[in-house]
Amino acid sequence: MKLTHNWKIQYFEEGQERDLVIAAPDYIDHFWMTANVPGDVHSTLIQKGLIDNPFFGHNDLKSKWVSEKIWWYRTEFHYDKKNLQSDERLELIFEGLDTYATVYLNGCEIASTENMYIPHVFDVTREVLDGKNIIAVKFDVVADVLKEKEKNYWAGYGKDRIWARKAQSHFGWDWGPQIVTTGIWKEVRLEKRKIAKIDSVFARTVEIKNDRAIVEIDVDTKTFVRNKPLAVNVKFHDGSNGMIKTAQVTRNHVNFTIELENPKLWWTHDLGTPHLYTLDVELLCDDETIDSETTQVGVRTIEVMQKDAEGNNRFTFVLNGVEIFAKGANWIPIDSFIGATPDSRYSQLLTQAREAHMNMIRVWGGGIYERDIFYQECDRLGMLVWQDFMFACALYPDYNYNYMQNVRTEIEAAIKMLRNHPSIAIWCGNNENDWLYEVEYTAGNINTPFYGEKIYHELIPELLDELDTSRLYWPSSPYGGNDHDSQEVGDRHNWQVWHGNVEPRKFGENLGQDYSVEGVSFKNYKKDFTRFSSEFGMHASANRFTLEDNLPEGTFYWGSDEMSYRNKDYHHQKGIMLMEGYTGIPTDIEEYMNFSMLTQAEGLKCGIEHYRRNKPFTSGALVWQLNDCWPGTSWSMIDYYQLPKASYFYAKKFFHPLLLTIDHDVGSDLKIWVVNDYVEAYTDELELKIESFNGEELFKTTIPVEVKGNSSVEITSFTEEEVLKGYPANEVVVHLSSTDGKAQHNVYYLRDQKDLALPQAQLDVVVDKENQTATIKTDNLARMVKLEIPAKKIHFSDNFFDLLPNESKTIEIGHLENEKVDLDMLRVSAINSIQ
Repeated sequence: MKLTHNWKIQYFEEGQERDLVIAAPDYIDHFWMTANVPGDVHSTLIQKGLIDNPFFGHNDLKSKWVSEKIWWYRTEFHYDKKNLQSDERLELIFEGLDTYATVYLNGCEIASTENMYIPHVFDVTREVLDGKNIIAVKFDVVADVLKEKEKNYWAGYGKDRIWARKAQSHFGWDWGPQIVTTGIWKEVRLEKRKIAKIDSVFARTVEIKNDRAIVEIDVDTKTFVRNKPLAVNVKFHDGSNGMIKTAQVTRNHVNFTIELENPKLWWTHDLGTPHLYTLDVELLCDDETIDSETTQVGVRTIEVMQKDAEGNNRFTFVLNGVEIFAKGANWIPIDSFIGATPDSRYSQLLTQAREAHMNMIRVWGGGIYERDIFYQECDRLGMLVWQDFMFACALYPDYNYNYMQNVRTEIEAAIKMLRNHPSIAIWCGNNENDWLYEVEYTAGNINTPFYGEKIYHELIPELLDELDTSRLYWPSSPYGGNDHDSQEVGDRHNWQVWHGNVEPRKFGENLGQDYSVEGVSFKNYKKDFTRFSSEFGMHASANRFTLEDNLPEGTFYWGSDEMSYRNKDYHHQKGIMLMEGYTGIPTDIEEYMNFSMLTQAEGLKCGIEHYRRNKPFTSGALVWQLNDCWPGTSWSMIDYYQLPKASYFYAKKFFHPLLLTIDHDVGSDLKIWVVNDYVEAYTDELELKIESFNGEELFKTTIPVEVKGNSSVEITSFTEEEVLKGYPANEVVVHLSSTDGKAQHNVYYLRDQKDLALPQAQLDVVVDKENQTATIKTDNLARMVKLEIPAKKIHFSDNFFDLLPNESKTIEIGHLENEKVDLDMLRVSAINSIQ
């Protein structure tokens, strides 16, 4: 039975009342406030109007007191215990407690917990009463629990977090506020067990060969009543077709081998269908079903090729024998208030990622092992997951026995929780700890051993050897080479762009930083020939409505303190320098939104098209970052209100499996490339056209192409002189397209945005309310046409696009939750449009 109703919460000061008094069944909690479970304290207080929205203005500072109080949860439930048999037991299950909690049932202290990430299961057979029962949960103040802990070694973004096994980003990061949550953030339930239960199920594809797949299934059980004969039935099926096997349980374990003829494989959505089989598992005693479990299983193999046939270093994911280019983004926690976030938000964001042709999402190591809905959606949508363990940008106390026991329990639980998902492609030990330790140690900023090393290089691989050897374990990200951020080996985080890191470097060398327009420029991406780029990106403004809705009246202007507060990366100058190099420095809020979004979009396009042209030696590009946890300015491609930025719409082209791309630098040739990520060959005729901003055709040619599957090819090249014919380079637009419409067209400029001599463009907008569309037409070239409606979750079929001279385009407008959209509020503009 679910225990998610009738919860109440209240806060207490330290020593205000004895715990056993508050936990007692007869304690009067009538005037406590009601609370949602799953959820958290902050969300309850917001809902009740007891704290102002922490995301508005500086309100997060006003709510600091919440994390400084002791919070109690209480609920009442009724249970009919009369029919409970002697071979039955009751388990009280908390899927997630955040974080330092003491659980009481009918006044009895059941347990204390100290890990947000793991489920807690308690045998309460004797403690549950017939009739009324009271659960009370006390949450201690995180800072108070940790105040005596050793913290005299390196940790970014706060020292408390290195001891706390909770979302590290709750302590603040360079893209989100410090909001230290507390509460019951996952489901609570009471389950009746008889004799034994299924402890875990693990299904994995061992081999796919000659239209035949071999799947192994391990079932582990836990016995409550000894010397009872147990058996396991498994049914592996796909609709009406299925395979059933039965085996006796020996020492709490059963293993099955299933052979499938002509299996339907699980593919990423760009290569095929992410087919899912259903695995039903039943535990029987004397032919009576005493427990059951159902899970979705994908038949697929996944590996990471680290050397090709010629001995070249690679970092290429191979799915069902097919080398893939990983295209996607990094995922941070979906909200500062994770437990209160509806499942629909996960489904919508991941669908948005898929629609941008992403085939991999990296779950970053400073957040959480995501909720079930995340992995279920990735399985369903055909998106691979790079899964970090939750350690990021810090040294962790691996010398402490109790801490390591806590971590061991966490890692084991995480592996068992996630290993059945076909979307999980790789396990990764941490985010940046190996790299940053060596960098900071070399610089003299760290003088301690590499605390945490035992976790990533001993404990995790030991547990994976026992629990899951079907995927690669990678100790850290980035990792490999003579500098863990090497472009020659393993994966790399390119923070030369944005942070100005001077690369390459080697172990023992200081990491320089070049804070200059040239040092942070996105053009530096083209110097990077990494095997796999698992982090890179740059800031862009959130959308207008997202900002305006969270700023006090009169503060929505460029340079205001409130606008500055939206940006949690204190090196604000980096973003200014990036814009200075490409668009010029903004002078008002409108220019800031436009210039930052255009710089991010064009910058990511520059980097990703370069990485993809270097296929297969570069085999992946994961943007930092997909999403936001609050309405701020960050590296995200989709802001907190799920309104995509310009870079998201650019991604629909630069991540498309068929990429028509031009490699060009000022004054050099235009090199025409085709990147084909499909396994089938691509045959087409391309059109390259150069025209002036007012529509005069200067150059046009067609290019026949035949590109084999899974390859990247330079087709031909043209000099600037050939295509310009004496016309100024800063007054032309280049477009490359498929004459048959097989691939998306691509648009380029031969000079930086700040150097373009853009004419004024007159936009003509016709709105069709019945069909929910807007048709935009322009006389001259319109640069970055932007559609805006002041509401959350608005969906445009395209946005932030360039409209060629005398071209018109019809945009479909909708809402992610199918709400009615007020088209009277539509605003359309371009960087060079007449306002």
